[in-house]
Amino acid sequence: MTFKGILYQVEAGVAHLTLNQPEIANGFNIPVCDEILEALARAEEDASVRLLLIKATGKIFSVGGDLAEMQRAVDEDDIASLGRIAEQVNEIAYALKRLPKPVVMSVDGAVAGAAFNLVLAADFCIASDKAKFIQAFVGVGLAPDAGGMYLLTRSIGINRATQLTMTGEPVSAEKALEYGFVYKVCDSEKLEKTTDRLITKLLRNSNNSYTAIKEMIWQSEFAGWHDFAKFEINLQKSLAFTEDFKEGVRAYTEKRRPQFKGE
Repeated sequence: MTFKGILYQVEAGVAHLTLNQPEIANGFNIPVCDEILEALARAEEDASVRLLLIKATGKIFSVGGDLAEMQRAVDEDDIASLGRIAEQVNEIAYALKRLPKPVVMSVDGAVAGAAFNLVLAADFCIASDKAKFIQAFVGVGLAPDAGGMYLLTRSIGINRATQLTMTGEPVSAEKALEYGFVYKVCDSEKLEKTTDRLITKLLRNSNNSYTAIKEMIWQSEFAGWHDFAKFEINLQKSLAFTEDFKEGVRAYTEKRRPQFKGE
């Protein structure tokens, strides 16, 4: 596969996966999700890879779903593609949790929707002081995807997870550090250096330990993923048929407040 929406390279034991479509705010669509899944498979199979680093180009880490693609799907009544993206982002989150190697995400700017939930699926998140984390789903009449509720409730507790997903309120990098899903916060201009320091530290230790730790965490907290994934994806597909979702996408495109009717 030739990558177009991401960059992927391996250097000194580190696989670098970079979201590389700043013109669409690094939104997720079917082709880019296919590329991410291919890169994750390569990182798992490559014995020279000891650690995966995920980052992005541009001022926005990711808005989550590709809103232009969502608008196209709404206009053309292409519900099948919306369902497929819901499946793909769940598959990506699953792959990150099951990768037997540390996963580090280095984020700057907005981290919204599915991108927020992929942060939760990683092992470490280094965030710049300009990062903001947003469960943006209610704004377009959807519910969290990419294993979001499964991950968020385990990460920050049921009450906070409920409040963030129901309000869509942004979480600052400092608040995310307090909540525990961000490992370190630094000035934006120091993001690369701070990330490099963590990677250097992680590369000193045995990957046998990391593999065992990740497996223990999986068995302790996430062994029921597949059952939840089926529920989540079916729910997302049903929401994609609603008039509220169509209204949410149109309102976002038209830069106005959506008028939801519960239909």
